[in-house]
Amino acid sequence: MGFLKSLFSGKVETPEEQQKEDLSKNFDVLKYDGVRALRSGELSYAIQCFEHALELQEDLETRDYLSQAYIQSDNLPQACEQLQKLADAQPENVQVLVRIANVQFMMEDYNAMNETCEHALLIDKDNPLLLYLYARACIGQGDLSNGIALLSKTIAVREDYGDAYLLRGETLLDMGDTEGADEDATWLMEHTEGIEEVLMLKGRIEEKKGNKEEAEKYYEQVKKVNPFAFQ
Repeated sequence: MGFLKSLFSGKVETPEEQQKEDLSKNFDVLKYDGVRALRSGELSYAIQCFEHALELQEDLETRDYLSQAYIQSDNLPQACEQLQKLADAQPENVQVLVRIANVQFMMEDYNAMNETCEHALLIDKDNPLLLYLYARACIGQGDLSNGIALLSKTIAVREDYGDAYLLRGETLLDMGDTEGADEDATWLMEHTEGIEEVLMLKGRIEEKKGNKEEAEKYYEQVKKVNPFAFQ
C-alpha cells in the first residue's frame, strides 16, 4: 500500500510515516469494531476494542463509547473513571457532569454526586436537571430539607417538571407533611394519567390521612398498571 502510494504521489514514505499511518488504521478498525459490538450488545468485546484503541491513540469519542459499554455491563466505577477523563478534558461540558452524577446515583455514592452537582451548578446555576440531581443527592444523604428546597427551585425554573413534583411529594410524605405531599400529588394527577408512581403516592397519602377505602381505590389502579407492584 505504501509502495503504490509512493508511485502515484511521487513521494516515498519514511518508516515513521508508515508506522503512523498503520497506527491510525489499527485505531480506526478497533474503534468501529467496538461501536458495532456495543450496538449489538457484545459488551465484553466492545470494551476490549475500545481499551486497545485508546492504547494506540487518545480519543474522547472512544472514551465516551467505552463509558457507555461499562455502564451497560454494570461496571459503574470504570464508567465513572472514563467520564471523569472526559470532564477533565472538557471542564465546561455540563452534559458530561450530568452523566457522572447519574452514574454516581446508580452507585448510591451520594457524597460524590453532591460534589459533582455543586461543581456543575457553578457552570450552569439554573439548569433544572442539575438542580433535580442535586436534590436527589441531598435526599440520598438524608438532608431532606435541602432536598425539598432544591426541588422547589427546580419547579420554579421549570414548572412542568413532573419528576420533581413526584420526588418532592414522596419526600414531604416521608417527613410527615401530608398536605404538602397532597398538593404535589394533585398536580401530578391533573397532568398525568395512569402513572404507577403517581397513583402509589396518592394511595400512600390517603392511607396516611386515615382514608383507607380511598387509598385502596388508588392501590387497585396501581395493580391495573402493574400487577406485580405489591409482590
